[in-house]
Amino acid sequence: MRQKKTLIQILRRLEAALLAAGTLWITAVTAGSDTASAAAEALAEALPERVLRWELGDLRFGDSLSPAAALTIGESPLLTSARRDVAELRALERQEPPEEDGETQAPVTVPVEETPVEPATPIAEDNGVPAKTLIPTDPSGYTVCGRVYISNSTSHELSVPELQAPFTAALGKEGPQILILHTHGSESYTPAPGTSIVWSGDYRTTDYRYNVVKVGDEMAEVFAEAGISVLHDRTLYDYPNYTGAYDRALVSIRNYLERYPSIRFVLDVHRDAIEDGQGNQYKAVSEIEGMGVPAQMSLVMGSDGSGMEHPKWLENLKLAAALQEDILERYPTLMRPMLLRNSRYNQHATTGSLLLEVGAAGNAPEEAALAGRLFAERMAAVLKEKADSPKS
Repeated sequence: MRQKKTLIQILRRLEAALLAAGTLWITAVTAGSDTASAAAEALAEALPERVLRWELGDLRFGDSLSPAAALTIGESPLLTSARRDVAELRALERQEPPEEDGETQAPVTVPVEETPVEPATPIAEDNGVPAKTLIPTDPSGYTVCGRVYISNSTSHELSVPELQAPFTAALGKEGPQILILHTHGSESYTPAPGTSIVWSGDYRTTDYRYNVVKVGDEMAEVFAEAGISVLHDRTLYDYPNYTGAYDRALVSIRNYLERYPSIRFVLDVHRDAIEDGQGNQYKAVSEIEGMGVPAQMSLVMGSDGSGMEHPKWLENLKLAAALQEDILERYPTLMRPMLLRNSRYNQHATTGSLLLEVGAAGNAPEEAALAGRLFAERMAAVLKEKADSPKS
């Protein structure tokens, strides 16, 4: 009788321990969720993998190896004994440069020589965020190529004649030509006060009406109207986990290029964040007579400065310079200075890869959508002009 009572007590303690462990695990998985639905989604994503690891007897390891990798390593006692070393090598192999990704918001990217100019007229459907037009007024610190100002933070010396040479990427005859995607698709804008919106983080939402995916929708529509076949990937690679977004996006880019070898251009559409010293957000706007107030945009171009393979980064930069020159000829304040960085931002995938930041967190969704349409309109015109040129 005493043994039975002792066994019952042990089972109850074990049950309580399991319940406590489960509660702690659920709390950890859902810690970054702002809503009940977000917490449920995070739990649904994590639970199958946890069950699989339990079935594999893999719960004692705290590394980030996938269940498939753990199963493979488990077949070999030698690999199992060296599992920690294998996991560390895998982590180094997949490590992203700090500028490309991280657990916090991407840094503010306002070139130091830009001077804010107050818009001349009120902004339609004001969302309450102060507006500024950011333009360069001093060539110091920039490489100036025609109308294009380039802020170069790499060790590469830029040659203006090289930048003005024809770019390699060109439209093909058939099949999808352009892929639009969003490595940080939940990056969002600021709608008018009183708008019903569920935030998934600071200026982030999974609501496609208010994040950069909507801008991609607008751009895809413009390309299609111009007769250019386009694919728009609306996946949120940064949700629910921000870290690793560039890795996940690169897998998809490679899959698209394998399935559609006709793709020549990859546009990764983001939005920037501009704030003052107290953390107050600003919207970056351009005024175009008769067309409203679009958000200002900036191109962020990668290189091989981080040591990662990207031998043809200059081809991407030449394309970016040609597009920005064309846009500024028609809309002088629509583009902010271009940024050339050490990170490659997955732009090694094609010679027609661009990272476009449309507006800032403080911009209204409508301002960003209009800017995206204008960029796509001019890009389509430049690419079609190159395709129709006898020399192309």
